[in-house]
Parts: sequence; structure tokens; C-alpha cells
Amino acid sequence: MRKYIEKYLLPIAMILGIGFHRQISVLSPAIPYLLAMMLFITYSRVRWSDIKLTRFHYILLSIQYIGSAIIYFVLHPFNETLAQAAMICMLTATATSAPVVTGILGGSIAVTAAYAIISNLSVALIAPLFLSLVGNASETVSLGASFWHIFRSVIPILVLPFLVALLLKKTAPKVHKKVQSAQIVSFYLWAVALTIVIGNITNYVRLQGNSHYRLEIIIGAVSLVICLLQFFFGRKIGRRFGQTVAGGQSLGQKNTVLAIWLTQTYLNPLATLGPGMYVLWQNLVNSWQIWREKRKN
Repeated sequence: MRKYIEKYLLPIAMILGIGFHRQISVLSPAIPYLLAMMLFITYSRVRWSDIKLTRFHYILLSIQYIGSAIIYFVLHPFNETLAQAAMICMLTATATSAPVVTGILGGSIAVTAAYAIISNLSVALIAPLFLSLVGNASETVSLGASFWHIFRSVIPILVLPFLVALLLKKTAPKVHKKVQSAQIVSFYLWAVALTIVIGNITNYVRLQGNSHYRLEIIIGAVSLVICLLQFFFGRKIGRRFGQTVAGGQSLGQKNTVLAIWLTQTYLNPLATLGPGMYVLWQNLVNSWQIWREKRKN
């Protein structure tokens, strides 16, 4: 029965999120706490010496920044809002939940965690400068304010669970081993978080209205293509370094909450539909990968 539930839990979570999106969307403040709990359990398998930057990480960073600039300049002649929506889907940092999914899929948690940290920190410094040149930046938001917003919303979720896991290992090794052996709990927490996220994006899309429905459909389709390409090329590059799963999750799984905030602050508000739809696509990809992994095992 347990294996059957695990096999179909993620599709059920998505159906619940879509069907009860109004009721579930009020639970969105719980997502950072769910992520922190998932990361704490996941990081219990990682040592401090495992967190280090390599050539692999710098290649992914180059793709993230150069690729986003190329996408913008290619789509800009057709439609400015479309170009902004597509660009932000590639420019934004790696999701804080990426190490969790990497762990569930059997990839290197340390490699993904290292990239998530450097990706979010670099975006905090570079994105405000880059986006202020592209969009209509709010005069009330300084570079320092942008950096602080990103830092305080992302870094505590990424770093604190890791530090707590290390402290637990030194002070209570027996408890640490129990946490280490309870990795399946991350999967159940991910299902809960997925239900809330899908509920949020369903609610968000419904509130957009139909005044720009053609452009909204195109933005949704382009964000899907970008999502699939980033997972594909991330895995392909990762395979060359023996990090297939970590490559796919590092490049493909995005911090869409950060992307939406950056778009609302610096770009056309309609462009937020790009990262908004990206949430759906990346969770569909992740759910399919996890479902396939669970079925295989």
C-alpha cells in the first residue's frame, strides 16, 4: 500500500492543488518552512567538505547569464513583454528545493547545493543591474535593497538547515543518524509543498484575465520550451562531469518566487506570467522524474 501511495502521490498532489486552489493558496506562507525542513533532512547526508565550486558550476553560471541575454535579444524584435518573460525564466537563480529533488532522484546533493548558493548570490548582485537596463526599474528600489531582499529571503532557507544538520551531527550523532535514515519524509513534504505551489499558480493564472490571452498563451508555451531545454542541456552537460541529475536540477529547477519579484520590480508586470507558468512546467517535470524513479525502484 505504501509503495502504491508513493507511486501516485505526486499526480494526486497536483490534482488536489488544481481542484482546491482557492482553499490551498492561503497556505503559501508555509512553503519556506516546508523547504527548510526538506533541506534539513536532505543535508543530513552532506559533509561540509562536499560543498565546493568546480568548473562544472561556472559553466552552468555562464549558460544562465549569457543564455538569458541571447534569449532577450532574439525575442525583443517580436515582443518586448515576451522577451522579458522568456529572459527571466533563464536568468533567475536555482530553486532552494533543487537539492531536495536531486537527493530524491539519487543525484549529488552537495553539487546542487553549492550551485544553488552561488547562483542565488550572483543573481542578487547581477540581476538588478542587468534588469534595470532592460526594463523600467522602480526608482525606489536600490541595488542594496534588491540584494538584501534576495539575501534575506533565500540564503537563510539554503544555509541554516545545513548548519543545523552539521551541529546535530556533532552534538547528537544518534539523532542525526535517525534523521539521515528518514529521507522518505522529504518526499512526503515535497508532495505537500507541490500541492500548495500548484494551488498558487492555478489561482494566479485565473486572476490574470483574458485581455491579453494570445500573448499569455505564447508566453506559457515559450516558458515550457525554455524549461524543457534547461533540464535537457543541464543533464547533458552534467553527464560530462558525472553529475547528470545535479546538472538538470541546477539549470532547470528555478527560484520562481524570486523571478516573479524581480519581474514585478524591474519589468512589465505581465511578464510575471513567464515564471508563473514555469512553476507549473518545472513541477510537472520534477513529478514525472520522481514518479519514474519511484517506479524504477
